[in-house]
Amino acid sequence: MSTETVQNIVVAPVTTPVTVPINHGEKPEKFNGTEFKRWQQKMLFYLTTLNLAKFLYEDAPTLNENESDKQVVAAIDAWKHADFLCKNYILNGLDNTLYNVYSQIKTARELWDSLDKKYKTEDVGTKKFIVGRFLDYKMLDSKTVISQVQELQLILHEIHAEGMTLSESFQVATIIEKLPSSWKEFKNYLKHKRKEMKLEDLIVRLRIEEDNRTSEKAMWNQTIESKANVVEHNNKNKKRKHFGQEFGQGSNQDTKGGHAKRFKGKCFICDKPGHRAKDCRKRNDQGNKKTFQANISEVGTLSKDVSDINLSAVVFEVNLVGDTKE
Repeated sequence: MSTETVQNIVVAPVTTPVTVPINHGEKPEKFNGTEFKRWQQKMLFYLTTLNLAKFLYEDAPTLNENESDKQVVAAIDAWKHADFLCKNYILNGLDNTLYNVYSQIKTARELWDSLDKKYKTEDVGTKKFIVGRFLDYKMLDSKTVISQVQELQLILHEIHAEGMTLSESFQVATIIEKLPSSWKEFKNYLKHKRKEMKLEDLIVRLRIEEDNRTSEKAMWNQTIESKANVVEHNNKNKKRKHFGQEFGQGSNQDTKGGHAKRFKGKCFICDKPGHRAKDCRKRNDQGNKKTFQANISEVGTLSKDVSDINLSAVVFEVNLVGDTKE
């Protein structure tokens, strides 16, 4: 092997291989100008998996005019190639409108710094917005308390991510104050607790109270439903009894089984089967007729007696007149 061959092997550029992500799902969504901090963190992780994150903070190496070392030249070329990949990974993570704006930037560090200055200053206004969301948040009776507490915790995490800190006692007092109107008694109970409570303890108490309320509500609904079934059952029994009486079955009930049995014999008044003489309609009609005839007879007899009395009185007066003339 010649000396030139050995020298060529020695001066061959040694570069760190750039790995391609196996799972393309790790790539963050395109940045459209909102939620910059979240996108920035995802992009940083993505570039770290590609071994390209260091180019976000390194300056481009410079080559001296009189530099003749091929190894140095090769290393600079390798750095420029990796920086080119890093810059274009970031550009591909931007929306098309933003891509056109930042595509002329030369290095990955310049691109990263320009995005950071542009959108981090705009995110300063989001601090006030997040605080306003936390202060204006109101719990509703239509949703579970625990789910709403979790929403409040997410807002608190956003506040902490923006660099603002809230004491735990302030968080506990705020959550208690935001409980819905149906929790008024439990809210007053928590306010009168002298011992300072941690946020985790408060969440445990709220969860227990909500579980108790849910179970009590279920028992109450079950009681109402059972009472409604009893009332409905009684109404059905009354309707059945009334229906049986209308068709003359009230006196034909079997005392043992409770089922109606029709009379199999014949009525001796109307000579028709299916009912007894005491339930016969003709018997009642005949009784009414006899009573009516008896009343007429009594009225006739009374009228006759009155007529006889009047006639006797007239004869008596005539006799008195005759005796006077004599």
